Order: sequence, then C-alpha cells, then structure tokens
Amino acid sequence: MVRLAHSFSVLMLGIATLGLVTPAKADTVKARCDVFPKGEDRATSSGPCTFSQRQGAVGIQLATGTRYELVPVGDQPGNYRDQKGRAAYRQSGLGERGQIYRLATESIFVYWKPSTGSLSSGMNSGTTKPSKVPDVGTPVKSLADLVGSRAGQAEAMIKQRGFRFLKADPSGDAVYGYWREAKTNNCVIIRTANGRYDSIVYGTPSCN
Repeated sequence: MVRLAHSFSVLMLGIATLGLVTPAKADTVKARCDVFPKGEDRATSSGPCTFSQRQGAVGIQLATGTRYELVPVGDQPGNYRDQKGRAAYRQSGLGERGQIYRLATESIFVYWKPSTGSLSSGMNSGTTKPSKVPDVGTPVKSLADLVGSRAGQAEAMIKQRGFRFLKADPSGDAVYGYWREAKTNNCVIIRTANGRYDSIVYGTPSCN
C-alpha cells in the first residue's frame, strides 16, 4: 500500500506540473518581427519570430536566434528593462496589427500576422514606417505655442491634444511635469517657472 500511495503521489505531481506548464504555451504566439537600428528607417532583419508574455514580462525570439527579455518596471504600463538592465518601452502605432518595442539600440516591430509585408524596403503597401525617437531636449512642435502660457490655464489644452499627465517633480524654483504623448508614447517634459511654461521638450523614453 505504501508503494502504491507513493506511485499515486508521483503521478499527481506530474499532472500538476503539466498543468502549470500549459498556460505558458498559450502565452506564446508566432509573429513576424522587423528590427530597425535606432534612428534608422530601414530594417536590418525581417522574418518569423515568436512573442511571449507572462505576468507582464515580454520575450521576443527571432529566427536568427537572438532573444530579447523585457521585464516591466514602475507603475506606468509599457516601461521595461531588457536583459542587460537598459530602459525599453512599448510604443503604439500599429493598432491591432502588432506592437512596437523601443530598445536601447534598436526598435522591434512585432506583427501578429507572420505574412504581413516586410518593412525592410519601406515600399510595401499597408506598412507603417517607424517614427524616429526624438532626441532628449528636442522642442515639442505640437505644444510650442504653449510656451509662456500660464500652467493652470494651458493644462486642459495639453490633454486635448493627446497628452497624458504622469507626475510632477519640483526642483529649485521650478517644477518639471512629465507627460506621455498618446499617439507615439514619447515622453514630454514641461518646465514651469513663475507659474508659466518655460520649456516643453522631449525626455528619455522611460520618462525619468
């Protein structure tokens, strides 16, 4: 009886372990990935890949063998650290067709349909050309007219133009407000001094 009970326990443990593994497979899908060096509009690689997501962590496996591991950080969705501890973030722009991940040295366009036309030439119809990540300190053209405006009065206009407030950090005699541009997920920093917007520029992707 003891030996039978032991065998039954081993069997149940094996079933339980299998049950834990199965959901992980369900979180992995076949996709197509286009990889662009940072600041470039031509892909250096384009082909099949696998995309996995579990408990917020993202894994992207290219057909070439290169793998990216992204772990969520902070309270704001879309902010990550890669396997080397560098900042990365998810950006909108593909709609229901896929997702864009901006990394330290490259951008990865993940398409849910592996048959989607390649972006490597930029000539295929129905594709989206990647937007260049603005350099830190670059003025935000869509908000340039608000520089010099009173902070309290202009905040509603910023929201109407598609920006989402994240946080505010006082520093000396100024306050730095951090915002996200909805259509690009770019970070925007607004410096307020003497109650007026002193500058409106792009910040780092992590918005720190």
